[in-house]
Amino acid sequence: MNRRALISLVAGASAWALAARAQQTVKRWTIGVLSPGAPNPSTSVEAFLSGLRDRGYVVGRNLSIIWKFSGDRTDRLPVLADELVQAQVDVIFAINTPAALAAKNATTQIPIIMTRVSDPVRTGLIASLAHPGANLTGLTTMSEVVEGKRLQLLREVLPGCMRLAVLWNEANTGHVQNLKEMQLAATRLGVEVFVLGISRADQVQHVLEMALRQHAEAFFVVDDLFIQSLQPIILEYTSNHKIPVISQFREFAAAGGLMAYGPNNSEMFRRVAVFVDKILHGSKPADLPVERPTKFELVINVKTAKALGVTVPPNMLDLADEVIE
Repeated sequence: MNRRALISLVAGASAWALAARAQQTVKRWTIGVLSPGAPNPSTSVEAFLSGLRDRGYVVGRNLSIIWKFSGDRTDRLPVLADELVQAQVDVIFAINTPAALAAKNATTQIPIIMTRVSDPVRTGLIASLAHPGANLTGLTTMSEVVEGKRLQLLREVLPGCMRLAVLWNEANTGHVQNLKEMQLAATRLGVEVFVLGISRADQVQHVLEMALRQHAEAFFVVDDLFIQSLQPIILEYTSNHKIPVISQFREFAAAGGLMAYGPNNSEMFRRVAVFVDKILHGSKPADLPVERPTKFELVINVKTAKALGVTVPPNMLDLADEVIE
């Protein structure tokens, strides 16, 4: 072997060794995602992953994600939370109140980031929005403050609606205050509200039939991840019986509900990536204030309105952030 070839061989081997060593020193972080419902591709999940990519975190390169879904078994969330703790994840991303409570009860050491949590102070998750304390922070929907506005918008679109059925996941204690606020707003507006709680998927048909027997003129779904997993059943039933469905988030309206008014889910999930990045760079959850929504959106499905025989006032269409034709 001549001298030039030997030098090239040594240089190549050295470069390969340096590259291999560099790859070995790349830190791979692990995020554990804890959620009710089932694995389901969504714009919110993609917004979360996109937010991570924007900050340099790529699954398979420097990031691993362990997904834990409890289906309609909220009681399984503590078990799944313990599994994430045993896996020694770097951060737990908890989606909704029961998941955040399960994560908090499972660990005082691993940072927890929450979202789709409407009442984190009253449910004991944090001390306050400004100073959450302990190992948990994130985003709150604070949706109870808009229940009056939501009912006003409902009356604008359905002025004759006097009986409203409210469907909620009774295992999600974070929504108790929402229901109280809605009932107070309904009293002011002269709307009769009857609340129907479920905690298992096999209960939904019975509850929908009960609402029909009570002459519900519209449904409001408090659409957490569990209720959202029942979306096809709810929308098929209400469509067959010509009953309008109003929701918190656009996903229900986009799938066939009449309208939605609430925070922008994709924006909240994208913001979670910001919290993840700060924590992985050394910030403590206790020092990161819990964020409120920065945008509420009104979504109206005109196609559904036509199928129901509902005429949406022009001023409401002008007010809407999104009109689904």
